[in-house]
Amino acid sequence: MAETNPYDEFDSLSGAPMPGIDDAPGDDGKRDEELAALRKQADDQRALYLRALADFDNYKRRNERDSQTRSDAGRREVLKKLLPALDSLQRAVQFRTRGTPPEQIVDGLLAMVKQFEAVLESENVRAIETLGKPFDPAISEAVGTASDGSVPDSTVLDEARRGYRIGDDVLRPAQVIVSKRD
Repeated sequence: MAETNPYDEFDSLSGAPMPGIDDAPGDDGKRDEELAALRKQADDQRALYLRALADFDNYKRRNERDSQTRSDAGRREVLKKLLPALDSLQRAVQFRTRGTPPEQIVDGLLAMVKQFEAVLESENVRAIETLGKPFDPAISEAVGTASDGSVPDSTVLDEARRGYRIGDDVLRPAQVIVSKRD
């Protein structure tokens, strides 16, 4: 037999009807209609939630696809700009096999350097000027030191590899030789 608490008239173990829950005098089905309406409202809200979730998922996929398409198009444009310089390099190889004088080949190579620089400039990429300036670790990395009494300490003496900026951001830091007094 279930225990009952004589001080709790709403004891769930008592088995007695609970006022306001188990007995609804004069209900006449109104409560069932309200419950059905609330269930329909919950189902409608759930359907709206699932639809919004699916729409957001589709939006993310579409956004990723569009981003990839734009990235691919940008990459193609840059590569198209580089192809003329590659063509020039291939012509230089052909001139060498034909016995063209070295001075003309060097002149052609210098022209190709200008082509590459023009492509980089069209993409807002510029060389970082470091020679003769104080060493700045934000735009260059020191790969060596050399003693030179004619310049102050920590002055860039030589570039082992040129650095580049794209806009205001460093694309590749310069690798430099820095002065250091013994």
